[in-house]
Formats: sequence, C-alpha cells, structure tokens
Amino acid sequence: MGPLGVCLVICAAVTAATWIASVATREYSWVDRIWSIVPVAYVWVFAGWSGFDARLVLMAVLVTLWGIRLTFNYARKGGYRPGGEDYRWAVLRGRMAPWQYQLFNLFFISIYQNALILLFCLPAYTAYEAAGTPLGVWDVVLAVVFLAFLAGETVADQQQWAFHRWKAAERAAGRTPEPGFLQTGLFRTSRHPNFFFEQAQWWAFYGFAVAATGVWLHWTIAGAVLLTLLFIGSTIFTESISRAKYPDYDAYRARTSAIVPWFPRPQATAGERTA
Repeated sequence: MGPLGVCLVICAAVTAATWIASVATREYSWVDRIWSIVPVAYVWVFAGWSGFDARLVLMAVLVTLWGIRLTFNYARKGGYRPGGEDYRWAVLRGRMAPWQYQLFNLFFISIYQNALILLFCLPAYTAYEAAGTPLGVWDVVLAVVFLAFLAGETVADQQQWAFHRWKAAERAAGRTPEPGFLQTGLFRTSRHPNFFFEQAQWWAFYGFAVAATGVWLHWTIAGAVLLTLLFIGSTIFTESISRAKYPDYDAYRARTSAIVPWFPRPQATAGERTA
C-alpha cells in the first residue's frame, strides 16, 4: 500500500470517527481533539516506512514535540472534557439553520479539516521520496527555526492561559475584569501571535521538502497554503465575536498587527480622530 496509502486510510477512519462522535454527542470539537495527535502518527508512518531515514526521523521528532505541547495546552483548557467544545461553534450554530450547520459539520469541520491535517503533513511524503539524501546545513537551520516558532507559540499560549486565569479569579471575586482581552506581552505586537507561530511551524516543516530535493516548489506546499487561509478565516470570525463583545477592541485592532508580530502603531490623538 505504501505510506501515503496508510495515511489515507488513517485519515478516512479518523474523519468518519470524528463526524460520528459529533453527531452522537452534539459536540463539534472532535477534530480539535485529534488535531495535535494525528499529525504525529502521519509523519512517523513516513519515517518508519523509509527505514527511519535521518531527515524523516528529525521531522517526526519535531512534529512530536509540537503535538505534545499543543495537546498539553488544549487539555489544560478543558478541551478533552465533556462540554469542552470551542465556543465559536456555538456562535456559528446561532447564525445558521440546523440543517445548514449539519452540512457545515460534515463537509467543513469533519471532511475538510481532516483532509487539511493530512495535507500539511505531506512534506514528509516529499522527503520520503527523496529518502537517502543526507542531512545538510539547511536541515539544521530549519530545525532551529521550527523550535524557535514552537517556543514562541508556547510563550503566547502561556500568556493567554495566565490572562484567562486572572479573568476567572476576578469574576470569582465579584469584579469585572478590565481589560477584557489580552493586550500585553506578545499580544502587544500581534493580535494572534499563537496563530502566527502555529502557521510558521508548518511552513518551516515544508522547508524540509525543499532541503531534501533542492527544489523550491512541490505540490505538498498546498497544506501550508491552505492552513494559512484557514487561519485568515478563523481570525476574521474570531474578531467578529470580540468586536461585538468589547467596545475597545477596534482601538486595539487599529494599533496592533493582525497576525505577524510587528511594532504597535501609535494611537491617534482625540484631534486626529475627529479631523
């Protein structure tokens, strides 16, 4: 069958399982729950099938570290507990007729997202086809860059976790937390630094396909491209909720980069805003 065939079988099985689980439980975050687990399996399939080619083992180890970190962060937020559904799905259900949402659940949440997970792992397939090519300087550079992005996402998620724990403590004490959303640390330079670092890791992962072949463009770049498009859509949707909830969110948007970390823009004075 080959490693790609094995991964396609795994993808089909996981797609069916997550869709059935969502219909049975009426919770729609089952793909979120396997998001950090299945990629580890995919990349190790390619590594094992290659006879543990050095580059593919390196790629698999990096994805394993990514998966451990993301699984831990998702677990501590309660994502694996009953009722741990992403709050955005409830908002979206309120904007759709029930039959529309069920079609959305089948085709986008279950089928498309599972296909996307496999796609962004497929630079491992390109590296598998070039197995035996020795590791080089670019592999080392890419590994360091991947780990740097992994560290950045860890910091961003920790800052967000600490902020939400502070908000919960404020509410438990009978106070209204102010500000209502995180604007400090990495979130001073990007409204979604965790989104940036997550995408950046998979672009670095694609780089191993280039390092393995010496060719810049492979069809397996599709996964990184589609993941970026998914995050753009997720950012727009998430911010539509935040803007409705927090009156001062637009001012934050005006001074802060959307995804790529950058220097905050100076705030306009009252005279400039009314000019």
